[in-house]
Amino acid sequence: MKRMRNVKIVATLGPASDDYEMIRALHEAGADVFRLNMSHGSHEEIAKKHAIIRQVEKDTGSSIAILADLQGPKLRVGVFAGDSEMLEEGAKFRLDLDTADGDSSRVCLPHPEIFAALEPGKSLLVNDGKIRLKVEDCGPDFANCVVIAGGVISNRKGVNVPDVELPLAALSEKDRADLEFTAKLGVDWMALSFVQRPADVEEARALVKGRAAILSKIEKPNAVERFDAILAASDGIMVARGDLGVELPVQNVPPIQKRLVRKCRHAAKPVIVATQMLESMIESPMPTRAEVSDVATAIYEGADAVMLSAESAAGSYPIEAVTTMDHVAAEVEQDPTYTQIIESSRSANRASVADGIVAAAREIAETTNIKAICCFTQSGTTALLVSRERPRVPIIALTPLTGTARRLALSWGCNCVVTPTMERFKGAVVSAAKAALEGGFATSEDQIVVTAGVPFNVTGTTNILRVAPCDERLIFATDPE
Repeated sequence: MKRMRNVKIVATLGPASDDYEMIRALHEAGADVFRLNMSHGSHEEIAKKHAIIRQVEKDTGSSIAILADLQGPKLRVGVFAGDSEMLEEGAKFRLDLDTADGDSSRVCLPHPEIFAALEPGKSLLVNDGKIRLKVEDCGPDFANCVVIAGGVISNRKGVNVPDVELPLAALSEKDRADLEFTAKLGVDWMALSFVQRPADVEEARALVKGRAAILSKIEKPNAVERFDAILAASDGIMVARGDLGVELPVQNVPPIQKRLVRKCRHAAKPVIVATQMLESMIESPMPTRAEVSDVATAIYEGADAVMLSAESAAGSYPIEAVTTMDHVAAEVEQDPTYTQIIESSRSANRASVADGIVAAAREIAETTNIKAICCFTQSGTTALLVSRERPRVPIIALTPLTGTARRLALSWGCNCVVTPTMERFKGAVVSAAKAALEGGFATSEDQIVVTAGVPFNVTGTTNILRVAPCDERLIFATDPE
């Protein structure tokens, strides 16, 4: 399905989008990737959604990526005798391991690992940071705090500990079960929540065993501090601004977002910008102007994808939310300023033959009347390198591997086509021309750039570039073979 934009759209599925008709409508409206939130829904429900997506993929002839988002370690307070309490600023409040119902002076925090890491002066944030506590005294089973920012605290509200690195396992038992289930199911991307260190990514990769690509969600301050190492260990990144904006001052998030997006592009790894992008569209058919500007900013920064969460999972206007995002992306990419920003932020990275080939392909395409860059790829690396260049012409990624095509559906500008296994470059050129014609990217009178690696079907051998006609008769008449 040919899109009129390069940035990709990730749509989260949920109660508002769990049948064939809605999921197909979301894809046709612009969703390129579907996110399965493992925090909600049984394995049976997840499997049902997965099967529907694959049916939509088959019926539309598209390559659709499926992203399983693991819950990660969830830290929550216990319950209150009256379900909730009001905490006043300046009041004393105790967190401990006592499982008795809480009151206005204390509540259970059933996470001894938090007490083990706390020190006096550290902060605890409750309910998305609405309540802020400062530790005055603490031990292995308690923390006596003072309320810095008060409010209503209720049963099982989430807790963030921004000032310390918690000695938590990277994957909970639930995460491990969900990872194995979704890997067997056949998802394309596995998102890891609350990543703190590169070892978290490496642990997940050992369990995934190559069955899915690993995407790290950046939502903790120490993940930002260790970002370069986490990026090196990951296949992709999500800038998850929800918890990041809770654990850091909100004014810190925009420059962090911009910096992380640039680093991901330099590394040729896809990056998603997520959380509250069109939040008002959960209940309204129209977004706010500020939300539209937020989506546009992420696109101007060069993000590979922008994501909808509750807007498409539980909102009243899921199709309208996807359509809005699609229209904003298309409009931004037609702006001459967008091209200037993207091209001025392109950093030269010529460390290999493949880097030189894809850079030459872009320059040739942009200085002559070339209609598309067609790249043959096994692992997806060549397509990612072309995507990093952000060319002005469409990218057609051709691969014999369905899994590679699906994973590339997350990457900027990649139009993915599954082809037969190639043995000779002439056949590859014919296949590329056919894909360009059938996809509506070129006519028989146009030319394309084709990149490939010889010998074929070997990862990491991109070493050839050809400007080729789309007319098959001319290919055979002019091919040196």
